[in-house]
Amino acid sequence: MLHRLILATVLSAASLSAFAQNFPSRPIQLIIPFAAGGPTDVVARRLAEAMGQNLGVTVVAENKTGAGGTIASDTVARAAPDGYTALIHHTGMSTAPALYKKLRFNPLTDFEYVGQVVDVPMTLVGRKDLPPNNYKELYAYLQANRGKVNLANAGMGAVSQLCGVLFLSRINMMDVTTIPYSGTGPAMTDLQGGQVDLLCDQTTQTTQLIQSGRVKAYGATTKQRLAVLPDLPTLAEQGLDNFEMVVWHGIYLPKGTPKPVVDRLNAALLAGLADPKFKDAMAKLGAIIATPEKASTEGLRTHLKAEVEKWGPVMKAAGVNPE
Repeated sequence: MLHRLILATVLSAASLSAFAQNFPSRPIQLIIPFAAGGPTDVVARRLAEAMGQNLGVTVVAENKTGAGGTIASDTVARAAPDGYTALIHHTGMSTAPALYKKLRFNPLTDFEYVGQVVDVPMTLVGRKDLPPNNYKELYAYLQANRGKVNLANAGMGAVSQLCGVLFLSRINMMDVTTIPYSGTGPAMTDLQGGQVDLLCDQTTQTTQLIQSGRVKAYGATTKQRLAVLPDLPTLAEQGLDNFEMVVWHGIYLPKGTPKPVVDRLNAALLAGLADPKFKDAMAKLGAIIATPEKASTEGLRTHLKAEVEKWGPVMKAAGVNPE
């Protein structure tokens, strides 16, 4: 029996080694929790192309929307742990426990971590014909029109919702009407069309619209001005103290994915982040590429844990109750 156990262990190790050496041998599915054309989708599709070149196979980006990204996360958590199904998710991965009473997955125990991808600043923007021209004027306008102004978001769990909640909580105007959409694309379309007043969204979605004058920008959500929008003041420098919102993204695999496979995908991630075309595309959109330390397995694991611990109290303080 002992000999059989040893033999089984050796054969299992040999099989795993052979699998890892041949990985990948077919296309890899990269699941995106949000709608096509949205901020995360833009990052994911650019990255899929860059990683695919390094891996020698096609990385197929697939949108699987719903429930603030939890449907996609649950799908990947339950997928075969062979490296052929991956998830790219943003800050919403860490806020899910604070937003949903019953999750079918645990962000801290049901995944293997490949690494962080990019940090994306956010901007507070309005329809182009909204009267205020800067944050100070916007604050006065909100005060004078309480209950008459609305703030769009991309739905429960979307970072636009999180940014909006924090913004309204910070200025003590939770009576502003919020309008949830099924994704960032529809929300931004209605903002440009004048159907909604305000939206807080990632620079990957807003930069070109701001530059072309199709929306009115009121400020960046970062401590420092954005290189891609140097003339746009931050909300902080305009008087909104202690407000910062930067969206981070990471890549996840089902729990139990062999370490050699995780390591191979991490190497492809690092190569993708260093790809000149990817770097140029992210720079134009205002996204900040993760450092090698952040883009490591441990870098994502540590950051996710810290973010889960941070967002619970923040959401509770803002009056957001789990659904």
